Amino acid sequence: VHSNSSAQFLCFPLLLNTSCRKPTSLWSAAVLLHIVLSFISVLTVAFNLLVIISISHFRQLHTPTNILLLSLAVADFLVGLLVTPREILTNTTCWFLGDLMCSLYNYVTVVITCASIGDMVLISADRYVAICDPLHYTTRVTGRRVKLCVCLCWLCSVFYSSFFVKDDLTQPDKHSSCYGECAFFIDHVVGTIDIVLTFIFPVTIIIILYMRVFVVAVSQARAMRSHITAVTLQRSASLTTKKSELKAARTLGVLVVVFLICFCPYYCVSLAGDNLFSTSSTSIVIYLLHFNSCLNPVIYALFYPWFRKAVKLIVTLQILQPGSCEANIL
Repeated sequence: VHSNSSAQFLCFPLLLNTSCRKPTSLWSAAVLLHIVLSFISVLTVAFNLLVIISISHFRQLHTPTNILLLSLAVADFLVGLLVTPREILTNTTCWFLGDLMCSLYNYVTVVITCASIGDMVLISADRYVAICDPLHYTTRVTGRRVKLCVCLCWLCSVFYSSFFVKDDLTQPDKHSSCYGECAFFIDHVVGTIDIVLTFIFPVTIIIILYMRVFVVAVSQARAMRSHITAVTLQRSASLTTKKSELKAARTLGVLVVVFLICFCPYYCVSLAGDNLFSTSSTSIVIYLLHFNSCLNPVIYALFYPWFRKAVKLIVTLQILQPGSCEANIL
């Protein structure tokens, strides 16, 4: 009788000695969490799919900056499609997909995270050149070079991530303490090196570039408002920067700040170690990390008129009409 009563709390009742216990959270809390995360996942997929279709379909949007936003949208789309559903499964029920699928999910998660951070570095570099060296922007930042950088970013993410999960991929059950669990184990030393390479170093570059962009953008905005004409070539060159570039810098600055707000808590918890935080605290920072993927398209909708116009054309199915890719939406 005792074994039967305890078996009902196990993921695999037939494996009494090796099965994990089912999540012990309250049923109502688990259902609420499941609903909220599922809603966020659906919104993330839908919003980022709109971004992907908009930039891919309309020829006017095939700019270097938008190519970077497209790469970021692909990463965010994969978060909503693959990563968040995995998080729902591991926190509300047992993992029934096996150790190999768990390892593959961990691998994909690391790849997407690294690619997102790489995209943010590229976006910051793009704004730096556009604002701080506007005369050479069109020659330095071309569509071909940006596409090459995006491809390298994803390839580096794929190869870099393989070093951290190669043991899990070759020996999927190596770190499993019981059946029905999907956890990601990483050595503390290797994890610390990973945090430095994938967060501290990139974030330092992003902050430095955007501090420079902010200073230059503010000075240019003041100059345009007061209609100051400069004598030196450098000042006149800076004044030729379009207002649209300054607006893009502001919008992408918001994007970067939101990114840092969502990513910093996760890496702080990772750096401090699990022993200083409860499991619920760790889960919250992971949810915040994933929520960033849903926020990015919202930022585009708030600040980019072209995105709102593109969404209207997509929703009303006008993009199915011949020649719709040449539509004027800027």
